[in-house]
Amino acid sequence: MAIANRPTIHGRHFVAASGHPLATQAGVKILESGGNAFDAGAAMGLASNVVLPDSCNVGGVAPILVHDQSTGEVWQISGLGHWPARSTIEWFKTRHGGRIPSGVPATVTPAALGAWVTVLDRFGSKTFADVVAPALELAGGGFTADVQLRAQGRRLVEQLGSGTYVSEIFGSSEESDDSPLVQEDLACTFERLIAVERAVGGDRHQGLEAVINEFYRGSIALEIAAFNQAVGGPLTAADLSDHRTRVESAISTTYRGHEVYACGSWCQGPVVLQTLNIMETTDVAAMGSSSAEYVHYLSQAINAAMADRHAYYGDPEFQTVPLDALIGKNRARAWSDLISDVAFSAMPDVSQLDRLISTAPPEPIDAPSPPDTTYLCVVDSAGNAMSATPSDGVIHDASPLIPGLGFAASDRGNQGWLDARHPAGVAPGKRPRLTPNPGLVLWSDGRVMPFGTPGGDVQTQAMSQVAINLIDFGMDPQVAIEMPRFWSENFPGSWDPHPYRPGRLVMEDRFDGTVRVNLADRGHDIQIVSAWNRLAGAVCICMGDVQNRVFSGGADPRRLSYAIGW
Repeated sequence: MAIANRPTIHGRHFVAASGHPLATQAGVKILESGGNAFDAGAAMGLASNVVLPDSCNVGGVAPILVHDQSTGEVWQISGLGHWPARSTIEWFKTRHGGRIPSGVPATVTPAALGAWVTVLDRFGSKTFADVVAPALELAGGGFTADVQLRAQGRRLVEQLGSGTYVSEIFGSSEESDDSPLVQEDLACTFERLIAVERAVGGDRHQGLEAVINEFYRGSIALEIAAFNQAVGGPLTAADLSDHRTRVESAISTTYRGHEVYACGSWCQGPVVLQTLNIMETTDVAAMGSSSAEYVHYLSQAINAAMADRHAYYGDPEFQTVPLDALIGKNRARAWSDLISDVAFSAMPDVSQLDRLISTAPPEPIDAPSPPDTTYLCVVDSAGNAMSATPSDGVIHDASPLIPGLGFAASDRGNQGWLDARHPAGVAPGKRPRLTPNPGLVLWSDGRVMPFGTPGGDVQTQAMSQVAINLIDFGMDPQVAIEMPRFWSENFPGSWDPHPYRPGRLVMEDRFDGTVRVNLADRGHDIQIVSAWNRLAGAVCICMGDVQNRVFSGGADPRRLSYAIGW
């Protein structure tokens, strides 16, 4: 049996996990003060926006799943902005040479703040002032940044020069420096939002509405829009005023009797459901963990699901997405029939299943990896659970921080396509199809398990592998997370210019050499990367068995992820 390098965390009351120890601790503080999982999750999200500025920010995105134990329902909260009215395909072609550059040109409406407050309003019990308190302390009082974050800050200061707003935060950072990293403007923004909430009086709902109104329609909204336009962006106050955070029933499938939930086709979440449906058609346990047969079959299932993503996924408010059919068992059986012992040498053509559509991929192209994401999850003593994947870091030269506010507007628009026929094609008011996608499983024995990861197009692939490790191979959370990981690149990537590497299968070097040779013989284009590679994702898991008061969690050592239980 595999043994983990870290222990699985256990508790009798709750468990929380996230991409940073301080963000996890923020959730614990709220739980210990009487808050529920939704209060704690919002606190963890806001704290992540402070301590992981390389991965997310309060003006970025934050897709969320919540499980309300009192009703048994699972909800998806969009946490995703829309393209401004000025962001047309023609605008990108004439202003930006037919590309969607990262940063200001790719601006969509900031969504994370709206998502955190919506969770509080619909499902939480605390005020904004309560849950933002840890984040405010970390921003105003500072925190000790890790070596990687300080190195990123120094590189950005070198690119932008001294005297810039960024240099005020990171200009004195040295690799060995443990002095607090302070974000005074971000702290000031939190204090302004607390003030408008308190000005309303004692009504919690009205106070949270006031926070939303100030951010999207008040003075903060005007400052966001003015700065974005001053640096050449498309965002206006009217765009911000039109922003909406949708709360809808989550989508789901079953996998070997367990209910697996995801967000809708406005993100890539359905890929996990489709992949698991395909894997359910075969005896995975008999293949053996990390075997060539297993890696081959799962990578082909991923290729099939990603082909459907390319052909169909997009904002369902702008085009018809046959989601029920895509996540159905018949679709999975049809794809399974096309999987053989020989690897797909290119992204599978959906026209093999759907005669009226052809999804031949573009020409092969390489492109650098984009800025990254983070993740958080929590289960409280009642069995409520929250799963969230905040993103859009600001520690790169393309997304300038807004002076006076201390955050950046989301540039998630660079996951669009400059093709009106594509389901993720750019259009004003439309949401780009984004990679962040939280997951959640309701086990047949009553356990609840939020899980997820950062990692761009690797997210759904890492999540599928961990879910199979848990369900098919019976691993505990930490072992499931630490197993060697692989991912396919045999489909167009999400970020413009949509890199596509036909037949590519990337594997951590902990896989046995005979497995790699076997896969190459099957036709895979194998690329080996170092062990514990951060590009393989950083999965976190929380699991709650309320009936027996057993809570457990795991966090990926590939990054700073950390789990705490009590």
